[in-house]
Amino acid sequence: MSATSHQQHRRRRTYALVATAAGLATAGALAAALPATASPAPSGKGGDGHGHTSRYQDVQLLSFNDLHGNLEPPSGSSGRVTELQADGTTKTIDAGGVEYLATHLRQAREGNAYSVTAAGGDMVGASPLISGLFHDEPTVEALNKLKLDVTSVGNHEFDEGSKELARLQNGGCHPTDGCYSDKKFKGADFPYLAANVLSEKSGKPILKPYWVWKKKDVKIGFIGVTLEGTPGVVSAEGVKGLKFKDEVETINKYAKELQRQGVKSIVALIHEGGFPASTSYNYDCDSGSAGSGVSGPIVDIAKNITPAVDALVTGHTHNAYACTIPDPSGKPRTVTSASSFGRLYTDTTLTYDRRTGDIARTSVKSANHVVTRDVAKAPDMTALISKWNTLAAPIGNRPIGHISADIVKDGTESPLGDLIADAQLAYGKELDPETDLALMNPGGIRAPLTYAAQGAEGDGVVTYAEGFTVQPFSNTVNLQDLTGAQLVQVLKEQVSGTNAASPKILQISAGLTYTLDLTKSGADRVVTDSIKLNGAPIDPAATYRVAMNNFLAGGGDGFTTLGQGTNPLVGTDDLTVLQKYLTANSTPTNPIAPPAADRITVVQ
Repeated sequence: MSATSHQQHRRRRTYALVATAAGLATAGALAAALPATASPAPSGKGGDGHGHTSRYQDVQLLSFNDLHGNLEPPSGSSGRVTELQADGTTKTIDAGGVEYLATHLRQAREGNAYSVTAAGGDMVGASPLISGLFHDEPTVEALNKLKLDVTSVGNHEFDEGSKELARLQNGGCHPTDGCYSDKKFKGADFPYLAANVLSEKSGKPILKPYWVWKKKDVKIGFIGVTLEGTPGVVSAEGVKGLKFKDEVETINKYAKELQRQGVKSIVALIHEGGFPASTSYNYDCDSGSAGSGVSGPIVDIAKNITPAVDALVTGHTHNAYACTIPDPSGKPRTVTSASSFGRLYTDTTLTYDRRTGDIARTSVKSANHVVTRDVAKAPDMTALISKWNTLAAPIGNRPIGHISADIVKDGTESPLGDLIADAQLAYGKELDPETDLALMNPGGIRAPLTYAAQGAEGDGVVTYAEGFTVQPFSNTVNLQDLTGAQLVQVLKEQVSGTNAASPKILQISAGLTYTLDLTKSGADRVVTDSIKLNGAPIDPAATYRVAMNNFLAGGGDGFTTLGQGTNPLVGTDDLTVLQKYLTANSTPTNPIAPPAADRITVVQ
């Protein structure tokens, strides 16, 4: 697996969109524009109550994205969403867990005979131990029980390579670890769509490019793509032998193919996303007021996808939005994303016009809903979690350290980022006493360490399962030499090049300090003269021994200079490194306190 960053991988698509009254209509205004000659049939019905088939049929589209194998409720901030209140204040709500997601989806489908469920990629990968330990077979089983109809691939579907992705689709026991029970893994009941992922040998998509949902005389096509930049956020081994094509060109190509087949209603599932103006899942994206709108790569993508596509389900950025963005003809089109980790789901109404076979776009309505934990747990999901937890328990419940309080992963520099970097520096010095510092990519840190007990281990105890959830990729911790000039360039690459619009701030080990001046632009945001190691300025001509994971060592996340290091030495996996550090530096009576996160001075 590769430690990819979910601070968005940006290419050329960085245009901001601010909702305006002229360009973006609200859902209410859109609904009012439905032809007056006919109204939608009641959900789940196709008639007018007099034995006649209505011209219009409401189709319920339920969607979510970026589950990442979070079968159990995520902990800390990863398990909460922010809700905007009527008085303008906000509150946080505990959310997520497939036991609750299943209940919410099943309740939402009630009374809707015409209902389809789709996902926007990253269903697996970077998963907690209960799924990741078993190569995400548990998550595929859960998605089958959720009655997922279709999903696009995301970048994390390639963490273990295309052959493993094919196994998740088609079934069969793992080639190395074999079967985990007496029953052969049957694979996904739903299709993974990978329209823009081609085999270098054949030039054809490695999985189906599209899929058509049919219910009586209603049919809707789904095209699935991942971000073209997937090779930049996945290890080279994971995408070996594959080509990733432009999202817009690919979707437009297959939209024409679907139209030739008589499919006029089309939804694009895109594992690429945007950045909403608000952190509240229920903000009014289309109000046109301050704090509305969405920016990021999905804006430019949406503006260029053919008007033949009626709605876009997106993901990758782990954000929540239900917006409209004008298509190339200037007409508003729904674009949604449901945060991550199963905390939200999106409910979109697509009104199908039987006369044209197309969606009446002016009637489309969409909203995100919280997967609250105040509903009954789905018994079949509880049983599934129990089954896999029983298999994982001997490994997962083992204590590996002790902490005195939550160690969070949020912020430009995070306490958990500092802790992991310090652990890698300590391990680097074991391999080579000349090791000077360590760098950790923030996207490789998948969850916080929480003080409250997750099970019976007791408060403050860090279990192997919790450590696995933090660092699930099985990356190795490597050493390599960089010149001082290269080290300075690496730090500048955090805020320049492909990372200019969405900085990826590396987490740094103790002793390395510098100033990040956000009032400046581009590479100048890293103040060169402020970069010091143990109080001494970096010498451009000197050689520094640097510890980092193999993803960074390969130049991942836009850090091309890290790919130019010399004198490499490959170490053990990063979770073992974290485990060793926690065990060596904490006891029940002397736990580790959260680091101060004061190595980077931020000027705003």
